[in-house]
Amino acid sequence: MRIMKNIWLDGMMGLIVGDALGVPVQFLSRSEIKNRPEGPVTGMEAGGVYHMPEGTWSDDSSMALATLASIIDKRAVDPADIMTRFVSWELHGEYTPFGEAFDQGITCTNAIYRFAGNPDIKTCGATGEYANGNGALMRILPVCLYYYDRQKAGDISVEEAIASIHEIAGLTHNHIRSNMCCGMYYFMVKNVLDGVVKNERRNLKSLLQAGMEEGLQYYRRDAGNLSELSHLNRLYRLSEFENVPEEQIKSSGYVVDSIEASIWCLLTTSSYNECMLKAVNLGEDTDTVAAIAGGLAGLYYGYEAIPEEWLSVIRKREWLEEMCCGLTC
Repeated sequence: MRIMKNIWLDGMMGLIVGDALGVPVQFLSRSEIKNRPEGPVTGMEAGGVYHMPEGTWSDDSSMALATLASIIDKRAVDPADIMTRFVSWELHGEYTPFGEAFDQGITCTNAIYRFAGNPDIKTCGATGEYANGNGALMRILPVCLYYYDRQKAGDISVEEAIASIHEIAGLTHNHIRSNMCCGMYYFMVKNVLDGVVKNERRNLKSLLQAGMEEGLQYYRRDAGNLSELSHLNRLYRLSEFENVPEEQIKSSGYVVDSIEASIWCLLTTSSYNECMLKAVNLGEDTDTVAAIAGGLAGLYYGYEAIPEEWLSVIRKREWLEEMCCGLTC
């Protein structure tokens, strides 16, 4: 286990690189990727449905970066400011590789336009069953990292952290299932980082399991959460879940599929690059599954574990890395 350096650089670059790896094969099925003339993904590529050059990151990273920029400037999690930055991303191409937003999810887009027309953070997010896409989970990492630091300093409770994470998730996807997935992601981030900070000789599975158990204990305090928690029951025992065959892993844009696929990739690999390649070769929502897994993989394995040949083609790399130092350097 390595000594922790900069959790923002580790996690955010882990997310961004995963996103960029997935963009060229987004929307292709598992079999379509496997049977391409060039075969499964083995590194950074160009092309895809959006015809982007290699190293191009998408909406996943842009929305996470908008959130990070807000946290840096405000030194707090400010929902209205975050939503305002999402508007700047959508309308003006802020936080993008080339000055123009692409690959926007419809739930996020609708929420952004609702907020632009009526800047009310309580009403912009969608609330129905169809508000359970992965568009909140894909961008929640900076909020998780902020509250990890705040909890470590002892100046915020877990209840306050989870309430804020739910609020930020709900800016676009305001259904309790989506909120819970973001909350469970926080508990996994927290336990992975605790293991890294303490330099414990614990494997990634045990740290993720500790996060799941802490999250389940938290949400089970409210009996009203139990029916929603049941959607995550395959993740309760990760020692069993890691043995689920690939054909039973879905990699769609549904938030439960996305968190399951991400955790499965983390459990069944032993390095950052192996995890990312497994994630993108699952097909379908390749960029988002790799981004979600990449955030946790980056935190555990560290920035130094990301292959330099991947980093070297990441668009705006210097700017990204400077931003990731905004709260630490």
